[in-house]
Amino acid sequence: MNPNQLECQWETVVISKSNKGDTKSSKAVNAAFRQGAEIETTKKYAGGTNTSKHTASKDTAKLDRETEELKVEHVSLTVGKAIMKARQSKEWTQKELGTKVNEKPNVINDYEQARAIPNQQVLGKLERVLGVKLRGKDIGAPLKGK
Repeated sequence: MNPNQLECQWETVVISKSNKGDTKSSKAVNAAFRQGAEIETTKKYAGGTNTSKHTASKDTAKLDRETEELKVEHVSLTVGKAIMKARQSKEWTQKELGTKVNEKPNVINDYEQARAIPNQQVLGKLERVLGVKLRGKDIGAPLKGK
């Protein structure tokens, strides 16, 4: 035989899956039950569903009861009143002030009503536009120009 030529031997190979019976179908279970075979049935928790990852468990409720109450800091009422007073002295609406500081009018409303969570960037913009100090000690005092 020449080493440059490969010899091919073609033989038929059959690969088959051995089917010992479908043990999951109800037909197979009923047939085994009729024959008196031993049947073990187990129920999986949330089997076949994808909700187990997203549902609240007993541990979550227990954790909620044990954790302390978290309170979020809001802007003080004095800051809100200082914003409102400075805005009204310039005769601006909340919408006009919002456009000058590039914020929505409802953000300005939340700051004036002391419902907003303080954002230093927004407070800085409001201070510059209104010319009033909104952070630190002298809230409502005019800003000193540099």
